[in-house]
Amino acid sequence: MITKDPINTTTLRQRIEAMPEDCILFRSDFPEYHTEFVGSILSELTTEGKLVKMAHGIYAKPRNSRFGAVLPSVDKVIQAIAVRDNAEVLPSGMTALNALGLSTQVPMNYTYLTSGSERIINLSNRKVVLKRGVPKNFCYETSLISLLVQALKALKKENVGEFELILIRQMIAKESNKEALIKDINKMPLWMKRLIKPMTHN
Repeated sequence: MITKDPINTTTLRQRIEAMPEDCILFRSDFPEYHTEFVGSILSELTTEGKLVKMAHGIYAKPRNSRFGAVLPSVDKVIQAIAVRDNAEVLPSGMTALNALGLSTQVPMNYTYLTSGSERIINLSNRKVVLKRGVPKNFCYETSLISLLVQALKALKKENVGEFELILIRQMIAKESNKEALIKDINKMPLWMKRLIKPMTHN
């Protein structure tokens, strides 16, 4: 049986309660406490509705809105996992198309490339697949081009129409770091480079 130290209970509870809304926390975030003790506090706070269990060992502090509790996005949770694991992640396939607004279709499963370990994470009722990505996927300085390469790869050359070109042109125009943008475009696969490079000329 685990005996609860009231001082520890108060401090751990207080620490979690003081965290900002919309934050993501892990059971492993509190190594100074016994794992089972941390688990019992997280369970209590989840029962009280102060936390939501997103997946095994992963919790979120919901943001309260006039429509009720709002949970962090899948992307925010995956980015938090990447930071914890000291890995890079990048949306791929339909997830990348969706992130850029090049598709309005909500993906059934979310797919990400990772520099860390491959795995499948069940986040609430959504499945997130982390696939091992080759280093060149993570070589771009701007997140726009990183995402665009993955999105265009999923879309395929023959499916890039006027609608997509208009949206991409708008995104390219909004990118503030022009120097990094040009460097990144030069690193893109050849057919993508030919498509995007003319958009940088005013």
